[in-house]
Amino acid sequence: MATTATAGRPAKSRPFYASFGFQVLAAMVVGLALGYVARQMGPDAAGNANWLTQTLQQIGSIFVALLRTLVPPLIFTAIVASIANLRQLQNAAKLVWQTLLWFAITALIAVVIGIALGLIIQPGVHTAVTEELAKAPSSTGGWLDFLKGLVPGNIFGLTASTRVADSGATTSLNFNVLQLLVISIAIGVAALQVGAKAEPFFVFTRSLLAIIHKVLWWVIRLTPLGTVGLLGNAVAQYGWDALAQLGWFAAAIYIGLALVIGVVYPALLAGNGLNVATFFKKVWPATQLAFVSRSSIGTLPVTERVTEKSLGVPREYASFAVPLGATTKMDGCAAIYPAIAAIFVAQFYGIQLGVTEYLLIVFVSVIGSAATAGLTGATVMLTLTLSTLGLPLEGVGLLLAIDPILDMGRTAVNVTGQALVPTLVAKQQGILDLDRYNAGEDIDALDAEPDAVVQPIPAQ
Repeated sequence: MATTATAGRPAKSRPFYASFGFQVLAAMVVGLALGYVARQMGPDAAGNANWLTQTLQQIGSIFVALLRTLVPPLIFTAIVASIANLRQLQNAAKLVWQTLLWFAITALIAVVIGIALGLIIQPGVHTAVTEELAKAPSSTGGWLDFLKGLVPGNIFGLTASTRVADSGATTSLNFNVLQLLVISIAIGVAALQVGAKAEPFFVFTRSLLAIIHKVLWWVIRLTPLGTVGLLGNAVAQYGWDALAQLGWFAAAIYIGLALVIGVVYPALLAGNGLNVATFFKKVWPATQLAFVSRSSIGTLPVTERVTEKSLGVPREYASFAVPLGATTKMDGCAAIYPAIAAIFVAQFYGIQLGVTEYLLIVFVSVIGSAATAGLTGATVMLTLTLSTLGLPLEGVGLLLAIDPILDMGRTAVNVTGQALVPTLVAKQQGILDLDRYNAGEDIDALDAEPDAVVQPIPAQ
Protein backbone atom coordinates (compact mmCIF):
# COMPACT_ATOMS: atom_id res chain seq x y z
CA MET A 1 0.00 0.00 0.00
CA ALA A 2 1.23 3.47 -0.84
CA THR A 3 1.29 5.99 1.96
CA THR A 4 0.49 9.52 0.91
CA ALA A 5 0.82 12.52 3.18
CA THR A 6 -1.67 15.33 3.17
CA ALA A 7 -1.27 17.36 0.03
CA GLY A 8 -0.64 21.10 0.05
CA ARG A 9 -3.63 23.06 1.21
CA PRO A 10 -5.40 25.10 -1.49
CA ALA A 11 -4.52 28.74 -1.36
CA LYS A 12 -7.11 31.01 0.25
CA SER A 13 -8.13 34.39 -1.06
CA ARG A 14 -5.95 37.03 0.56
CA PRO A 15 -4.69 40.55 -0.09
CA PHE A 16 -1.96 40.94 -2.68
CA TYR A 17 0.56 42.20 -0.15
CA ALA A 18 0.41 38.86 1.67
CA SER A 19 1.50 36.86 -1.39
CA PHE A 20 5.00 35.49 -1.60
CA GLY A 21 5.65 37.13 -4.96
CA PHE A 22 4.83 40.59 -3.65
CA GLN A 23 7.03 40.01 -0.61
CA VAL A 24 9.98 39.13 -2.84
CA LEU A 25 9.48 42.22 -5.00
CA ALA A 26 9.21 44.41 -1.93
CA ALA A 27 12.37 42.80 -0.55
CA MET A 28 14.27 43.68 -3.73
CA VAL A 29 13.23 47.33 -3.40
CA VAL A 30 14.20 47.40 0.27
CA GLY A 31 17.52 45.68 -0.51
CA LEU A 32 18.37 48.23 -3.21
CA ALA A 33 17.53 51.11 -0.89
CA LEU A 34 19.53 49.73 2.05
CA GLY A 35 22.44 48.92 -0.23
CA TYR A 36 22.47 52.48 -1.56
CA VAL A 37 22.42 53.87 1.98
CA ALA A 38 25.23 51.54 3.05
CA ARG A 39 27.35 52.56 0.07
CA GLN A 40 26.80 56.25 0.82
CA MET A 41 27.87 55.68 4.43
CA GLY A 42 31.27 54.48 3.26
CA PRO A 43 33.77 52.53 5.39
CA ASP A 44 34.10 53.04 9.13
CA ALA A 45 36.93 54.86 10.89
CA ALA A 46 39.16 51.79 10.67
CA GLY A 47 38.61 51.44 6.93
CA ASN A 48 36.40 48.37 7.26
CA ALA A 49 32.88 47.87 5.95
CA ASN A 50 30.31 49.82 7.96
CA TRP A 51 27.80 48.12 10.26
CA LEU A 52 24.98 48.19 7.70
CA THR A 53 27.09 46.58 4.97
CA GLN A 54 28.25 43.90 7.38
CA THR A 55 24.67 43.23 8.48
CA LEU A 56 23.44 42.88 4.91
CA GLN A 57 26.39 40.61 4.09
CA GLN A 58 25.70 38.35 7.06
CA ILE A 59 21.99 38.06 6.28
CA GLY A 60 22.66 37.15 2.67
CA SER A 61 25.49 34.72 3.39
CA ILE A 62 23.47 32.90 6.07
CA PHE A 63 20.54 32.48 3.69
CA VAL A 64 22.73 31.09 0.89
CA ALA A 65 24.50 28.83 3.38
CA LEU A 66 21.13 27.38 4.44
CA LEU A 67 20.23 26.66 0.82
CA ARG A 68 23.61 25.11 0.08
CA THR A 69 23.37 22.93 3.18
CA LEU A 70 20.29 21.28 1.71
CA VAL A 71 21.84 20.69 -1.71
CA PRO A 72 23.86 17.48 -0.97
CA PRO A 73 21.04 15.48 0.69
CA LEU A 74 18.52 16.88 -1.80
CA ILE A 75 20.59 15.79 -4.80
CA PHE A 76 21.28 12.31 -3.42
CA THR A 77 17.74 11.47 -2.32
CA ALA A 78 16.06 13.13 -5.30
CA ILE A 79 18.24 11.43 -7.92
CA VAL A 80 18.08 7.99 -6.30
CA ALA A 81 14.30 8.30 -6.08
CA SER A 82 14.04 9.65 -9.62
CA ILE A 83 16.12 6.79 -11.05
CA ALA A 84 13.79 4.32 -9.38
CA ASN A 85 10.78 6.13 -10.78
CA LEU A 86 12.21 6.75 -14.25
CA ARG A 87 11.75 3.07 -15.07
CA GLN A 88 8.02 3.66 -14.71
CA LEU A 89 8.30 6.03 -17.68
CA GLN A 90 8.47 4.25 -21.00
CA ASN A 91 10.77 6.87 -22.54
CA ALA A 92 13.32 7.32 -19.73
CA ALA A 93 16.37 6.98 -21.97
CA LYS A 94 14.88 9.37 -24.49
CA LEU A 95 14.27 11.90 -21.74
CA VAL A 96 17.94 11.87 -20.81
CA TRP A 97 19.18 12.26 -24.36
CA GLN A 98 16.61 14.95 -25.17
CA THR A 99 17.71 16.87 -22.11
CA LEU A 100 21.36 16.80 -23.13
CA LEU A 101 20.43 17.72 -26.70
CA TRP A 102 18.47 20.77 -25.59
CA PHE A 103 21.31 21.82 -23.30
CA ALA A 104 23.55 21.85 -26.38
CA ILE A 105 21.01 23.57 -28.65
CA THR A 106 20.34 26.47 -26.29
CA ALA A 107 24.08 26.85 -25.59
CA LEU A 108 24.75 26.96 -29.34
CA ILE A 109 22.17 29.68 -29.87
CA ALA A 110 23.54 31.68 -26.93
CA VAL A 111 27.17 31.52 -28.05
CA VAL A 112 26.24 32.59 -31.60
CA ILE A 113 24.46 35.61 -30.12
CA GLY A 114 27.54 36.34 -28.03
CA ILE A 115 29.89 36.19 -31.01
CA ALA A 116 27.59 38.42 -33.07
CA LEU A 117 27.39 41.04 -30.32
CA GLY A 118 31.15 40.96 -29.81
CA LEU A 119 31.74 41.67 -33.50
CA ILE A 120 29.05 44.36 -33.74
CA ILE A 121 29.66 46.28 -30.50
CA GLN A 122 33.44 45.69 -30.42
CA PRO A 123 33.79 46.13 -26.64
CA GLY A 124 37.58 45.63 -26.74
CA VAL A 125 37.95 48.67 -28.97
CA HIS A 126 35.54 50.97 -27.11
CA THR A 127 37.00 50.63 -23.64
CA ALA A 128 38.67 52.97 -21.16
CA VAL A 129 40.34 50.24 -19.13
CA THR A 130 44.14 50.32 -19.06
CA GLU A 131 46.59 47.46 -19.48
CA GLU A 132 47.93 48.03 -15.95
CA LEU A 133 44.90 46.06 -14.68
CA ALA A 134 45.87 42.99 -16.69
CA LYS A 135 46.92 40.07 -14.53
CA ALA A 136 46.78 36.30 -14.77
CA PRO A 137 43.96 34.68 -12.76
CA SER A 138 44.74 32.58 -9.71
CA SER A 139 42.73 29.62 -11.05
CA THR A 140 42.31 28.38 -14.59
CA GLY A 141 40.17 25.84 -16.37
CA GLY A 142 41.31 22.97 -18.53
CA TRP A 143 39.86 19.98 -20.30
CA LEU A 144 41.27 17.61 -17.70
CA ASP A 145 39.22 19.43 -15.06
CA PHE A 146 36.16 17.68 -16.44
CA LEU A 147 37.63 14.27 -15.68
CA LYS A 148 38.85 15.45 -12.29
CA GLY A 149 35.40 16.71 -11.46
CA LEU A 150 33.68 13.63 -12.84
CA VAL A 151 35.57 10.98 -10.87
CA PRO A 152 34.61 11.13 -7.17
CA GLY A 153 37.50 11.61 -4.81
CA ASN A 154 35.42 10.20 -1.95
CA ILE A 155 31.93 8.83 -1.30
CA PHE A 156 30.63 12.23 -0.17
CA GLY A 157 31.90 14.23 -3.16
CA LEU A 158 33.85 16.50 -0.81
CA THR A 159 36.64 18.78 -2.01
CA ALA A 160 38.97 20.83 0.17
CA SER A 161 40.72 24.12 -0.54
CA THR A 162 43.33 25.86 1.59
CA ARG A 163 44.20 29.53 1.66
CA VAL A 164 47.40 30.83 3.21
CA ALA A 165 47.41 34.38 4.59
CA ASP A 166 49.46 36.37 7.05
CA SER A 167 47.12 35.28 9.83
CA GLY A 168 47.62 31.60 8.99
CA ALA A 169 46.14 28.88 6.79
CA THR A 170 42.42 28.17 6.54
CA THR A 171 40.86 25.10 4.94
CA SER A 172 37.29 24.95 3.67
CA LEU A 173 35.26 21.95 2.56
CA ASN A 174 32.82 22.03 -0.34
CA PHE A 175 30.59 19.50 -2.05
CA ASN A 176 31.42 18.83 -5.70
CA VAL A 177 27.95 18.69 -7.22
CA LEU A 178 29.05 16.82 -10.34
CA GLN A 179 30.66 14.12 -8.20
CA LEU A 180 27.49 13.93 -6.11
CA LEU A 181 25.54 13.37 -9.32
CA VAL A 182 27.86 10.53 -10.35
CA ILE A 183 27.69 8.91 -6.90
CA SER A 184 23.90 9.22 -6.71
CA ILE A 185 23.38 7.80 -10.21
CA ALA A 186 25.72 4.89 -9.50
CA ILE A 187 23.98 4.02 -6.23
CA GLY A 188 20.52 4.39 -7.77
CA VAL A 189 21.33 2.13 -10.72
CA ALA A 190 23.01 -0.40 -8.43
CA ALA A 191 19.95 -0.48 -6.18
CA LEU A 192 17.75 -1.16 -9.19
CA GLN A 193 20.00 -4.06 -10.15
CA VAL A 194 19.74 -5.51 -6.63
CA GLY A 195 15.99 -5.81 -7.07
CA ALA A 196 13.51 -6.58 -4.29
CA LYS A 197 16.19 -6.52 -1.60
CA ALA A 198 16.67 -2.78 -2.22
CA GLU A 199 13.00 -1.94 -1.59
CA PRO A 200 13.61 -0.83 2.05
CA PHE A 201 16.42 1.44 0.82
CA PHE A 202 14.12 3.11 -1.71
CA VAL A 203 11.39 3.57 0.88
CA PHE A 204 13.90 5.15 3.28
CA THR A 205 15.25 7.41 0.54
CA ARG A 206 11.78 8.63 -0.37
CA SER A 207 10.95 9.26 3.29
CA LEU A 208 14.18 11.22 3.73
CA LEU A 209 13.39 13.19 0.58
CA ALA A 210 10.01 14.15 2.02
CA ILE A 211 11.70 15.38 5.21
CA ILE A 212 14.22 17.40 3.22
CA HIS A 213 11.40 18.98 1.21
CA LYS A 214 9.78 20.05 4.47
CA VAL A 215 12.98 21.69 5.74
CA LEU A 216 13.47 23.24 2.32
CA TRP A 217 10.05 24.85 2.53
CA TRP A 218 11.04 26.47 5.83
CA VAL A 219 14.17 27.93 4.24
CA ILE A 220 12.30 29.08 1.14
CA ARG A 221 9.99 31.12 3.33
CA LEU A 222 13.07 33.16 4.30
CA THR A 223 13.65 34.20 0.69
CA PRO A 224 12.40 37.80 1.13
CA LEU A 225 14.79 38.33 4.05
CA GLY A 226 17.64 36.71 2.14
CA THR A 227 16.89 38.89 -0.87
CA VAL A 228 17.25 42.05 1.22
CA GLY A 229 20.66 40.93 2.44
CA LEU A 230 22.01 39.62 -0.87
CA LEU A 231 20.90 42.47 -3.10
CA GLY A 232 21.70 45.11 -0.51
CA ASN A 233 25.20 43.76 -0.04
CA ALA A 234 25.78 43.61 -3.79
CA VAL A 235 24.91 47.29 -4.17
CA ALA A 236 26.93 48.30 -1.08
CA GLN A 237 30.02 46.31 -2.07
CA TYR A 238 30.23 46.88 -5.81
CA GLY A 239 27.96 49.71 -6.84
CA TRP A 240 28.08 50.72 -10.48
CA ASP A 241 31.21 52.90 -10.60
CA ALA A 242 33.37 50.34 -12.37
CA LEU A 243 30.94 50.23 -15.30
CA ALA A 244 32.33 53.53 -16.59
CA GLN A 245 35.53 51.95 -17.88
CA LEU A 246 33.93 48.78 -19.23
CA GLY A 247 30.55 50.16 -20.20
CA TRP A 248 30.52 48.74 -23.72
CA PHE A 249 31.57 45.31 -22.50
CA ALA A 250 28.89 45.27 -19.78
CA ALA A 251 26.32 46.49 -22.30
CA ALA A 252 27.22 43.69 -24.73
CA ILE A 253 26.89 41.07 -21.97
CA TYR A 254 23.52 42.30 -20.75
CA ILE A 255 22.18 42.77 -24.28
CA GLY A 256 23.15 39.17 -24.99
CA LEU A 257 21.54 37.95 -21.78
CA ALA A 258 18.41 39.94 -22.58
CA LEU A 259 18.21 38.41 -26.06
CA VAL A 260 18.52 34.88 -24.66
CA ILE A 261 15.98 35.28 -21.86
CA GLY A 262 13.71 37.70 -23.68
CA VAL A 263 13.74 36.36 -27.25
CA VAL A 264 15.26 32.87 -27.50
CA TYR A 265 13.52 31.33 -24.50
CA PRO A 266 10.09 32.82 -25.37
CA ALA A 267 10.48 31.61 -28.96
CA LEU A 268 11.24 28.07 -27.76
CA LEU A 269 8.27 28.13 -25.39
CA ALA A 270 5.89 29.47 -28.03
CA GLY A 271 7.20 26.98 -30.57
CA ASN A 272 6.22 24.19 -28.20
CA GLY A 273 2.76 25.60 -27.53
CA LEU A 274 3.49 26.86 -24.02
CA ASN A 275 2.33 30.19 -22.65
CA VAL A 276 5.36 32.46 -22.34
CA ALA A 277 4.01 34.79 -19.66
CA THR A 278 2.98 31.84 -17.51
CA PHE A 279 6.47 30.33 -17.63
CA PHE A 280 8.26 33.50 -16.59
CA LYS A 281 5.75 34.27 -13.86
CA LYS A 282 6.21 30.82 -12.35
CA VAL A 283 9.98 30.62 -12.74
CA TRP A 284 10.43 34.09 -11.26
CA PRO A 285 11.22 32.95 -7.67
CA ALA A 286 14.21 30.96 -8.95
CA THR A 287 15.29 33.66 -11.40
CA GLN A 288 15.28 36.46 -8.85
CA LEU A 289 17.08 34.36 -6.23
CA ALA A 290 19.72 33.44 -8.80
CA PHE A 291 20.16 37.14 -9.64
CA VAL A 292 20.83 38.22 -6.07
CA SER A 293 22.68 35.10 -4.85
CA ARG A 294 24.84 34.62 -7.98
CA SER A 295 24.79 30.86 -7.38
CA SER A 296 23.10 28.19 -9.49
CA ILE A 297 23.91 25.63 -6.80
CA GLY A 298 22.50 27.79 -4.02
CA THR A 299 19.35 28.31 -6.08
CA LEU A 300 19.05 24.60 -6.98
CA PRO A 301 16.46 23.69 -4.31
CA VAL A 302 14.19 26.54 -5.42
CA THR A 303 14.72 25.80 -9.12
CA GLU A 304 13.77 22.17 -8.67
CA ARG A 305 10.72 23.02 -6.58
CA VAL A 306 9.47 25.62 -9.06
CA THR A 307 10.04 23.28 -12.02
CA GLU A 308 8.05 20.51 -10.41
CA LYS A 309 5.35 22.32 -8.43
CA SER A 310 4.63 25.32 -10.63
CA LEU A 311 5.62 24.28 -14.15
CA GLY A 312 4.23 20.74 -13.91
CA VAL A 313 7.36 18.73 -14.76
CA PRO A 314 7.06 15.24 -13.20
CA ARG A 315 9.08 14.82 -10.02
CA GLU A 316 10.75 11.68 -11.37
CA TYR A 317 12.23 13.69 -14.24
CA ALA A 318 12.69 17.13 -12.63
CA SER A 319 14.72 15.74 -9.72
CA PHE A 320 17.17 14.35 -12.27
CA ALA A 321 17.26 17.05 -14.94
CA VAL A 322 17.47 20.15 -12.74
CA PRO A 323 20.55 19.09 -10.70
CA LEU A 324 22.21 18.02 -13.96
CA GLY A 325 21.42 21.43 -15.43
CA ALA A 326 22.77 23.24 -12.38
CA THR A 327 26.24 21.87 -13.17
CA THR A 328 26.29 21.85 -16.99
CA LYS A 329 23.51 24.18 -18.26
CA MET A 330 24.99 27.67 -18.18
CA ASP A 331 23.91 29.82 -21.12
CA GLY A 332 25.06 32.96 -19.32
CA CYS A 333 28.38 31.87 -17.79
CA ALA A 334 29.44 29.29 -20.37
CA ALA A 335 28.11 30.75 -23.64
CA ILE A 336 27.33 34.47 -23.73
CA TYR A 337 30.07 35.60 -21.35
CA PRO A 338 33.11 33.66 -22.63
CA ALA A 339 32.23 34.42 -26.25
CA ILE A 340 32.03 38.19 -25.75
CA ALA A 341 34.93 38.21 -23.27
CA ALA A 342 37.22 36.28 -25.62
CA ILE A 343 36.46 38.72 -28.43
CA PHE A 344 37.03 41.61 -26.02
CA VAL A 345 40.48 40.28 -25.07
CA ALA A 346 41.41 39.69 -28.71
CA GLN A 347 40.31 43.19 -29.71
CA PHE A 348 42.07 44.77 -26.73
CA TYR A 349 45.41 43.15 -27.61
CA GLY A 350 44.92 43.66 -31.34
CA ILE A 351 44.77 39.95 -32.16
CA GLN A 352 42.80 38.96 -35.24
CA LEU A 353 40.45 36.00 -34.90
CA GLY A 354 39.59 33.84 -37.89
CA VAL A 355 36.84 31.38 -38.67
CA THR A 356 38.72 28.61 -36.88
CA GLU A 357 38.90 30.63 -33.66
CA TYR A 358 35.18 31.43 -33.75
CA LEU A 359 34.38 27.76 -34.28
CA LEU A 360 36.57 26.95 -31.27
CA ILE A 361 34.59 29.45 -29.19
CA VAL A 362 31.42 27.63 -30.21
CA PHE A 363 32.94 24.24 -29.43
CA VAL A 364 34.19 25.28 -25.98
CA SER A 365 30.87 26.89 -25.09
CA VAL A 366 28.70 23.95 -26.19
CA ILE A 367 30.94 21.10 -25.02
CA GLY A 368 33.31 22.61 -22.51
CA SER A 369 30.87 23.90 -19.90
CA ALA A 370 31.05 20.52 -18.18
CA ALA A 371 34.79 21.03 -17.78
CA THR A 372 34.09 23.68 -15.15
CA ALA A 373 31.45 21.69 -13.29
CA GLY A 374 33.88 20.77 -10.54
CA LEU A 375 35.05 24.36 -10.23
CA THR A 376 33.33 27.69 -9.69
CA GLY A 377 32.78 30.91 -11.53
CA ALA A 378 32.60 32.08 -15.13
CA THR A 379 36.24 33.18 -14.80
CA VAL A 380 37.33 29.53 -15.00
CA MET A 381 35.23 29.02 -18.11
CA LEU A 382 36.78 32.15 -19.61
CA THR A 383 40.32 30.91 -18.95
CA LEU A 384 39.43 27.63 -20.64
CA THR A 385 38.23 29.56 -23.70
CA LEU A 386 41.26 31.88 -23.79
CA SER A 387 43.76 29.04 -23.40
CA THR A 388 42.03 27.05 -26.16
CA LEU A 389 42.27 30.07 -28.48
CA GLY A 390 45.81 30.92 -27.41
CA LEU A 391 44.81 34.36 -26.12
CA PRO A 392 46.60 36.08 -23.20
CA LEU A 393 45.22 34.89 -19.86
CA GLU A 394 46.21 38.28 -18.43
CA GLY A 395 43.15 39.65 -20.21
CA VAL A 396 40.99 38.10 -17.48
CA GLY A 397 42.28 40.71 -15.04
CA LEU A 398 40.83 43.48 -17.19
CA LEU A 399 37.29 42.23 -16.57
CA LEU A 400 37.40 41.32 -12.88
CA ALA A 401 36.34 44.77 -11.67
CA ILE A 402 32.76 44.36 -12.88
CA ASP A 403 32.48 40.58 -12.75
CA PRO A 404 30.10 40.57 -9.73
CA ILE A 405 27.75 42.96 -11.55
CA LEU A 406 27.76 40.76 -14.66
CA ASP A 407 27.47 37.57 -12.63
CA MET A 408 24.03 38.56 -11.35
CA GLY A 409 22.59 38.61 -14.86
CA ARG A 410 24.54 35.55 -15.99
CA THR A 411 23.28 33.41 -13.13
CA ALA A 412 19.69 34.54 -13.61
CA VAL A 413 19.83 33.36 -17.24
CA ASN A 414 21.55 30.11 -16.23
CA VAL A 415 18.84 29.19 -13.74
CA THR A 416 15.99 30.21 -16.02
CA GLY A 417 17.42 27.90 -18.69
CA GLN A 418 17.80 25.12 -16.14
CA ALA A 419 14.02 25.24 -15.61
CA LEU A 420 13.23 25.81 -19.29
CA VAL A 421 14.84 22.67 -20.75
CA PRO A 422 13.05 20.13 -18.51
CA THR A 423 9.79 21.94 -19.24
CA LEU A 424 10.34 21.74 -23.01
CA VAL A 425 11.41 18.10 -22.92
CA ALA A 426 8.48 17.13 -20.70
CA LYS A 427 6.09 18.88 -23.08
CA GLN A 428 7.58 17.17 -26.15
CA GLN A 429 7.41 13.76 -24.47
CA GLY A 430 3.82 14.26 -23.35
CA ILE A 431 4.49 14.06 -19.61
CA LEU A 432 4.08 17.74 -18.70
CA ASP A 433 1.14 18.47 -16.41
CA LEU A 434 -0.47 21.15 -18.57
CA ASP A 435 -3.24 21.80 -16.05
CA ARG A 436 -0.66 22.69 -13.43
CA TYR A 437 1.41 24.68 -15.92
CA ASN A 438 -1.56 26.74 -17.03
CA ALA A 439 -3.01 27.16 -13.53
CA GLY A 440 -3.36 30.73 -12.34
CA GLU A 441 -2.61 32.36 -9.03
CA ASP A 442 -4.07 29.48 -6.99
CA ILE A 443 -0.97 27.33 -7.44
CA ASP A 444 2.27 28.77 -6.13
CA ALA A 445 5.15 26.45 -5.39
CA LEU A 446 6.46 28.75 -2.67
CA ASP A 447 3.16 29.68 -1.03
CA ALA A 448 1.90 26.19 -0.19
CA GLU A 449 3.26 23.51 2.08
CA PRO A 450 5.06 20.75 0.16
CA ASP A 451 3.30 17.47 -0.27
CA ALA A 452 5.19 14.33 0.61
CA VAL A 453 4.60 11.12 -1.25
CA VAL A 454 6.26 7.92 -0.11
CA GLN A 455 5.70 4.91 -2.34
CA PRO A 456 7.46 1.56 -2.09
CA ILE A 457 9.05 0.22 -5.25
CA PRO A 458 7.25 -2.85 -6.55
CA ALA A 459 9.21 -6.04 -6.06
CA GLN A 460 10.93 -7.32 -9.18
